[in-house]
Amino acid sequence: MTLPWLSRRCLLAGLALAAPARAQGAGWKPARPVTLVVPFAAGSGTDGVARIVAPLLAEEIGGTVVIENRPGANGAIAAVAVARAVPDGHTLFMTTNTTHSANPALLRQIDYDPVRDFAPVARLGNPAFLLVVGPEVPARDVASFIAWAKGKPGGVNCASANAIGVVGMATLARLAGFQATTAPYRSAPQALTDVIGGRIDAMMIDITASLGHIREGRLRALAVTTRERSALMPDLPSLHEARVEGFDLAAWNGVFAPAGTPGEVTGALGDALVRVLQRPPVVQRLAGIGFEALPAGPAPLAALVERELPRWAEMVRAAGIEPE
Repeated sequence: MTLPWLSRRCLLAGLALAAPARAQGAGWKPARPVTLVVPFAAGSGTDGVARIVAPLLAEEIGGTVVIENRPGANGAIAAVAVARAVPDGHTLFMTTNTTHSANPALLRQIDYDPVRDFAPVARLGNPAFLLVVGPEVPARDVASFIAWAKGKPGGVNCASANAIGVVGMATLARLAGFQATTAPYRSAPQALTDVIGGRIDAMMIDITASLGHIREGRLRALAVTTRERSALMPDLPSLHEARVEGFDLAAWNGVFAPAGTPGEVTGALGDALVRVLQRPPVVQRLAGIGFEALPAGPAPLAALVERELPRWAEMVRAAGIEPE
């Protein structure tokens, strides 16, 4: 399977969809280091994006950006911490659809509101997610995986470290007609260790966290979770294409500040992030870890959250998942 670092299509898409930027150096400047909170562990896909973006954002705003990983409770621990932070631009939240689309439907009780408690700063782009299996699973493609899963006594053991993992595997099991039990993990690297070790059969995971294992043969990628093939891995079929008709799960990544952060601050930070993700070398680096840059400012990110909340609620309901 070819794993290109970057296709021309991906590069052009990342540039064409980027919002117009203001001149470098304009706007708000930090008075002290900015903390960029990531709701997943080091080694996760979101953490990989943060490690690329944070030092470049620091250059743009003329300050220091420090990454703080706060995993746990499907990202809710980090979300609550950011929601309660001082709204002055010095605390930012690089997060995903897990905390800001899916958690209200997945969790029986959450101590934050993804709309009311946050000020959108910038959309960054989309990570590509894959269905992967460990080396002991005999399946080489989606059809053989489903056939194997249907015949496995006790069903398939799955892992989840985010909303795609929870909702995706439940949806696949329902559409394909096999039994699956999903175990929640605090972090994607921990879950991948158990998939590779044969304690877990399969999971849905982003390219960023899994690519190294796939290249070295410790994991086998069977399909992408979006309806269409990913420009980042064009040789890999989608689950829909592999006759799991209707399967379509996409993730997104964005940056938020606590609600009440002044508009001139979120605007300056959003402009800075868009400028960073407009740079061709940055687009290429992100594509190399399985992330498609689609930068946009606060208003498009706010609109995305509003659209995605009811969509994820319906997907959770259709998958038959009971809130925990």
